[in-house]
Amino acid sequence: MKKIAILFGMENTFPPALVEKVNSMKLNGVTAEFVKIGGVRMDEPKKYDVIIDRISQDIPFYRAYLKNAMLHGTTIINNPFWWTADDKFFNYALAHKLGVAIPPTVILPHHEHPPDTTDKSMRNLIYPLNWEEIFAYVGFPAFLKPYSGGGWKHVYKVHSTEEFFHNYNRTGDLCMTLQHGVEFEDYYRCYVVGQEKVHIMKYDPKAPHHERYVKGNPAPPPKLKERIEKDALTLCRALGYDLNTVEFAVEGGVPYAIDFMNPAPDAEVTSVGQQNFDWIVDAVAELTVEKALSGKKPIEELRWASFLNGPNPE
Repeated sequence: MKKIAILFGMENTFPPALVEKVNSMKLNGVTAEFVKIGGVRMDEPKKYDVIIDRISQDIPFYRAYLKNAMLHGTTIINNPFWWTADDKFFNYALAHKLGVAIPPTVILPHHEHPPDTTDKSMRNLIYPLNWEEIFAYVGFPAFLKPYSGGGWKHVYKVHSTEEFFHNYNRTGDLCMTLQHGVEFEDYYRCYVVGQEKVHIMKYDPKAPHHERYVKGNPAPPPKLKERIEKDALTLCRALGYDLNTVEFAVEGGVPYAIDFMNPAPDAEVTSVGQQNFDWIVDAVAELTVEKALSGKKPIEELRWASFLNGPNPE
């Protein structure tokens, strides 16, 4: 019997819908359920063939469990080894190298020393920084945001050096990036599943949370749609994510990839709407079944360094 399981937190609609969808397919030898674990032995035998991870980014115990499960033969969506190593600044640099449009972005030193460090720990750091050079490269308006990202926390839009320093001085020991703010005419959020399927959703990040997915989901013009799909797949294949959302801000007809490190993307029906919810449930159910039946050893996925050798467009 092939077992598919989902590991989740406060979500209420996606996990049960996914389990119900897989089980309703009535495939001989395939079943789905919620993950159940206690203390985890280092030689823990494989219990599930596929696990969909929706919560380990917030709970180290779950992340350690998933790495061990993968070591013993479970396929994890998404790969916990890569997800642990990933950060948004690296993603921007990789995407730029792959030819995806990225607004000029700079990573900045911590405003305050990280815990258990002093000024002596920072002796390799140029001080003071050449702020004029940084601002000339990025330009205003710009977004100041954590390099590791996460739920729009500690994100500031700044229009001048004064606004920048006012907010940078409030970031404590967080490591921040400064990214040029695209003045977008359109904005799209894309589900990408299995590094093959792309579902483009018209999105309004300025609207209240429950109204951000535009009703009716008007499609982008054909040429823009083709570029968005191509870039979304390029990013997810390079990063090795089988489930992700990729966000594009469109300015002057160019889709700039703004955010694409969302390996546990929002999939609650109350926020994404019924049409988008149905699509993601069906797509992830089909993917998990395919993974469960493939017979591929997940340990092969640990060799992800090859993803970094993308072509340099320059």
